[in-house]
Formats: sequence, C-alpha cells, structure tokens
Amino acid sequence: MSNRAVLEVIALSVEDAVAAQAGGADRLELVTDMAADGLTPSRETFAAIRAAVDIPLRVMLRLTDGFAAGDIDALVAAARSLRAEGADQFVLGFLDADGNPDLVAVERIVAEIEGCPWTFHRAIDRAADRDALRKELADLPGLDTYLTAGSASGVSDGMPTLLAEAARGGEPGYEAQILVGGGLRLEHLPRLRGAGVGAVHIGGAARPGGWSLPVDAGAVRAWRAALDG
Repeated sequence: MSNRAVLEVIALSVEDAVAAQAGGADRLELVTDMAADGLTPSRETFAAIRAAVDIPLRVMLRLTDGFAAGDIDALVAAARSLRAEGADQFVLGFLDADGNPDLVAVERIVAEIEGCPWTFHRAIDRAADRDALRKELADLPGLDTYLTAGSASGVSDGMPTLLAEAARGGEPGYEAQILVGGGLRLEHLPRLRGAGVGAVHIGGAARPGGWSLPVDAGAVRAWRAALDG
C-alpha cells in the first residue's frame, strides 16, 4: 500500500485547479468567497473545473460565513444542484448555538448527497466537545475526513490535540481520516507525518502572493516534495 500523503488544495477557479494539479495536488476543495472563509461555488464553476482537471473535487456546502447552517432548504437545494452536475464529494459542518453539531442540518444534507464521501470541516475546532462531536457523527454515511487544525487558532496551538487524535485512529469516532489545515506550515510536517497523519490541506500556502493571486504550481510542488520526502 502506498504511503503517499494526500495533499488537498483550495481552488476558486479553473486557473487555481489546473495549477494545483500541475503542482502535485491529490484533491481540490472547491469554494468561493474566501473573505467569508469559503462558501459554495456555483454549479457553473464546478462544471468548468471538473472539465479542466481529473483529480477528485470536494465541494463546499456553506452559504454564509461562520458555522451556523442558516437556510437549510437552500443548502439542500445547492447540494442537489451540484449532484446533478456530477459532484460526488463534499465538505460541510455546522454547529448549534451551544457548539454542538447541528444534527438536523447535517443529517438533511447527508441524506441529499446519498452516501457521497464528505469532510466535516473546521467547525470541529469550534466545537464545545470534540470527542462528543466525533462520536455523534460517527455513523453518518459518507463521513471519511475531518479537516482540523486541532485548535480554532491554528495548527501551532492545536498540535497536541492533532497528535493525540492521530494516536486514537481506528477507535470509535476516530475512524475518519485527519486532514490537517489551518495555519499549517512546512515545519509542522515532520511531527504530523511522524504521528501518522496522512493528509494535509493548504490554501494561502499555495498562493505566496496572497489570495488576490491564483494558486502557484511551484508552491504546491514544494509541499508535494516535503510530504514525499
């Protein structure tokens, strides 16, 4: 079995997607509006990116900034539209006002995507109880990944949590892959890889010139080399 780590890159456009794939990305997270920390892209954007690259695409399902679900009917409609366009992997995650998983919202969307693989995103880093959240969601169909920094403030502060959760891999609630992202830097990789973390997620790190510029294939290539090294 290959020990190659998964490198997921945020893409907002066809240009981003093509550069990320050229740099060695294994998968893309498709979003729009990073000023709102990443919202659902249009059906047209998804279709254009799907036509331009041949690596897996995980599409964000979030219509407003933050971790509240908002209009669940609109989220379900967005999921249905993207599924009709061919989307088959997703990213989602919602909390209630007390920091618990919003099971009403999550379960409705999961039912709509009909068993497609999906990532519970960094809402876990704002949860009142990470362990309880994992156990509440454990039996939902398709959940195979948690995107997390281990802390709301980023990987540097969250490292102890990430290492502890990696050590629990395979336990009830901990079967899903840890996808580390959020303030991730190259110098974090040796500890994470040494702990068995097999997937990382980058956004700004793939854009040395900032979010106003597209993904840089060379920057992605540097991450690919570091992961493979």
